Amino acid sequence: MLKPEQRKLFHKFLILEMAVQSLQRDFPVIENLKMSKVYLSILDKLLKDITQDYYNSKRLLAKDKIRLVKVEKIDEYFSDVHIATAGNDVVLRYANMALKTQVEKLLISQLE
Repeated sequence: MLKPEQRKLFHKFLILEMAVQSLQRDFPVIENLKMSKVYLSILDKLLKDITQDYYNSKRLLAKDKIRLVKVEKIDEYFSDVHIATAGNDVVLRYANMALKTQVEKLLISQLE
């Protein structure tokens, strides 16, 4: 069972993890652009900042013995997030579009 503050922390961790994965996937694409040096430096700094927050959140969750097991895509609209806790495992359902929007908001806020 997740307490409300643990669930909030896990949600933050999930968004950070998705942002890190997205940026890592975008790196090879950006490398092929004509102005890649400009974009890569921005992307690299963004990735470093987010990765720092990601590992801090992961460490806090690990103290409470909470970890992400897997993200399972149900259909084009929803995904189930499987979480292992000290007590029992939890499955949370997220709307894919909401996750994408929150990742975008996080990345934009980091650039400002």
